[in-house]
Amino acid sequence: MQNLAQSWLVYELTKSAWYLGLDAFLGQIPIFLFSMFGGVVADRKDRRKILVVSQLVQMTCAITLATLAYFGVVQVWHVLTLSFIVGTAQAFGGPAYQAMIPSLVKKEDLQNAIAMNSIQFNVARVIGPTIGGVTLAKFGAVWCFGLNALSFLAVIFTLLRVAPRPPAMTGKEPVLESMKVGLRFIRDNSVMGGLIVLAFLMTLLGVSFMTFLPVFAERVFHLGKEAYSEMLIISGIGSVVGGIFVAATSHIARKGLLALSSLVALGACIFGFAISTNFAIACVMLFLGGAALIACFGLVSSLVQTQTEDSMRGRVMSIYNVAFRGGMPIGAFASGTLIDSFGAPQVLAANGILLVVLSGIFWSTQRRIRQL
Repeated sequence: MQNLAQSWLVYELTKSAWYLGLDAFLGQIPIFLFSMFGGVVADRKDRRKILVVSQLVQMTCAITLATLAYFGVVQVWHVLTLSFIVGTAQAFGGPAYQAMIPSLVKKEDLQNAIAMNSIQFNVARVIGPTIGGVTLAKFGAVWCFGLNALSFLAVIFTLLRVAPRPPAMTGKEPVLESMKVGLRFIRDNSVMGGLIVLAFLMTLLGVSFMTFLPVFAERVFHLGKEAYSEMLIISGIGSVVGGIFVAATSHIARKGLLALSSLVALGACIFGFAISTNFAIACVMLFLGGAALIACFGLVSSLVQTQTEDSMRGRVMSIYNVAFRGGMPIGAFASGTLIDSFGAPQVLAANGILLVVLSGIFWSTQRRIRQL
């Protein structure tokens, strides 16, 4: 709901794909900058408390944006600044959250837990735009931001009730040395390094296209905010299907091969969406692309988690987070800049082709990942 209303607000204020890309960039770049430090903190401190503080910061930002919009004084720099603050909170909350999941389930249930987490996240992506689209159309962005702020209360209440295992790290070496230990662990594990590169490619070329759905809704299909909401819902439904697929394949071998296949499918779907001039066909591509994206994300995440020791989990997942989330701002900013010059269909079609080509190269050179 927040993403839907915020993207539409930025586009309404600026009429610029560049600003949409900049907003996505500022929301994600703190994760690229600060996640490794957040990972060290997650290996040393109570992960639940870190998450609660992260949620409180994000809730405050939602309240601030709702207030600015209510009084009609919101400007694009307000939105951009708040996006950066939210991204900073997520840079600490993300590693803590990902490191906490394995402390709540048995190792053999980890892939199912990650898949179920993806499903609930994407159910929210379906419900959020459905409620958000109606709320945005009937009542405006203020209500979307306000309802999002209230939703954090449920998350905080839930976090206060869970009892994860404490971090296993007992060393007291300096923060920079702890970061180096995490980097050496990944450097010495070629499979882990390959998986992290795979995550970066997935978000660099495969996620940023969601940022520019308002451009397609208005410039390509000429249908407005209702079409934008519908596209988000359809993509979310596809993502739920992708999450179910990941859960269903938890006991199947060669998960690396499935992840690479999903990445190729994602690139093909992005290309198909970009060249579609028919709204119905574009929605089919969005559905399939959402399924492929979450399938690849769930499979890669579970492989990274199963290759990691608990004492290293916060740092390893923070580096994974840097790659996974770091590709988003770079891809969004670069694509937004190019879209204003060349057009959204052309840029996203090129992204889809490039993703397929790079996936093919990865397929032919990363034999160990194919065998996982």
